[in-house]
Amino acid sequence: MKVHAPFRFKKFSVAHHRSAMKVGTDAVLLGAWVNVGEAHRILDVGTGCGIIALMLAQRSDASFIDAIDVQKEDATEANENCKRSPWAARLCVTENSLQEFNPGYSYDLIVSNPPYFSKSLLPPSAHRTRTRHTHQLSFEELIFHARRLLRESGRLAVVLPYSEGLDFKSLAHQKGFHLARQLAFFSRKEKPQERWLFEFVLAAEPLREETLTLYSDGDTKSEEYIRLTRDFYLT
Repeated sequence: MKVHAPFRFKKFSVAHHRSAMKVGTDAVLLGAWVNVGEAHRILDVGTGCGIIALMLAQRSDASFIDAIDVQKEDATEANENCKRSPWAARLCVTENSLQEFNPGYSYDLIVSNPPYFSKSLLPPSAHRTRTRHTHQLSFEELIFHARRLLRESGRLAVVLPYSEGLDFKSLAHQKGFHLARQLAFFSRKEKPQERWLFEFVLAAEPLREETLTLYSDGDTKSEEYIRLTRDFYLT
């Protein structure tokens, strides 16, 4: 029987061999970048193995962090990861779709590394298909239900590929969200932009624009990336 080693961070570890989406740069970026502020209740939509929820538990004093995933395998693995963490009492993982999720209270912060493929060929794995493609959670649905679940002072934060991010930003503006922060992410200076990280609010405030490059030279991580993620990576 093959033994799968967990991905180890400084203060917790994440098993991710059963989850459709593994620990990756997108999730780590969002978990390290998003403004947790004085958020009391946080919701992680499409939690996968639970990495973002765990990062936010480490970074914040939030009393309640809910994490949902429509995939049974992902929700089960995320729940196991959260129970093994130092913040088990503050984390709650459930198998649920955002469309049907009704916790009975509102959130100060909603985060998501959402599905984003809508026109490309579907991957062969049904598990990965449901996770990566928007036919189970469209951008419109994510924005609508985030608005439904957020406090008036709440924030919505997402990470998306470049072109899909522009589509999402336009839809969010149409639905009454205002962009408060954005980060343009590049893997290397000489390559095109790969990702957007957005943070939306319901009451307009001045926009903060940031840029981050993963590698400064060859395979050497940039000082900016190291500084952003230093509380998590072992090296």
